[in-house]
Amino acid sequence: MNDTGALPTLSRQQAGQLLQALREEIGKAVIGQQAAIDDLLTALIANGHVLVEGVPGLGKTLLVRALARCFGGDFGRIQFTPDLMPSDVTGHAVYDLASEQFKLRKGPVFTHLLLADEINRAPAKTQAALLEVMQERQVTLEGRTLPVPQPFLVLATQNPIEQEGTYPLPEAELDRFMLKLRMDYPEAADELALVRQVARSTRADMLEVTALRPLLQAADVLALQQLASTLPLDEQVLDYAVRLVRRTRDWSDLTLGAGPRASIDLVRCGRARALLRGGDFVLPDDIKACALAVLRHRVCLAPELDIEGLSVDQVLLQLLDQVAAPRP
Repeated sequence: MNDTGALPTLSRQQAGQLLQALREEIGKAVIGQQAAIDDLLTALIANGHVLVEGVPGLGKTLLVRALARCFGGDFGRIQFTPDLMPSDVTGHAVYDLASEQFKLRKGPVFTHLLLADEINRAPAKTQAALLEVMQERQVTLEGRTLPVPQPFLVLATQNPIEQEGTYPLPEAELDRFMLKLRMDYPEAADELALVRQVARSTRADMLEVTALRPLLQAADVLALQQLASTLPLDEQVLDYAVRLVRRTRDWSDLTLGAGPRASIDLVRCGRARALLRGGDFVLPDDIKACALAVLRHRVCLAPELDIEGLSVDQVLLQLLDQVAAPRP
């Protein structure tokens, strides 16, 4: 179905069944990373971009490829490298000899799901090529403003900043990512299952995504997003989300707190998480479950704590424990 067609009508029960099937399908390829799968689906439902961080070999790209395989819309991929130019991302004008005119050649951003692989391997000017399209879902080429298809999600992967040949993302770009996911080493049983599955694969060192079934189209994603945006949200739960974000601004262990966009994203993610678990309304636990992924890339740790080896997540968990959640 195209972007302009009528959206399918989904009940909450149908949406829950579809999302559960999607979770299970992606889980066939991405073993031992259920939290990352749930966070990725949360961002899909909430219509937000995702940054996935982890050391090489944990399946960051596999996670995005698995989602793309289950999605019937368009999928584009950009492998970020130090010599990648902004025009390689957004597109450029090409002179056509036959017509003696310049024609616009659209870049890979004109898609539904865009994998920006190893985004921090490219310098800041190339990273910045995504700023407009991430915020406004449009690209300006040669003075013309061109909309990208809907839904549109940037799913970026990056290696930890301390690794060789990486460039930290600017704060303005980090803030445009709704969620930052951290992929950790799998548990022993999951790693055993993963290695066993790869050993049976025809590809020597890779898990396959070709066997995964396409379960939803672009119109289905838009319908899920619409349904999530209408989930009832109590004023006390809304207040809890805002209080969590505002607390980061005067927390002594943080030198930089999150801005209002984090409050908006936390509420949107809370609604998406409620739909994902099959709920009829948003609970404080839905907000709390998304808080780390929404906040970790929007705050800065005090230098003395960084020296002591404390992580942003540890500080945010202390903060979450201190902010009282509303009681039913």
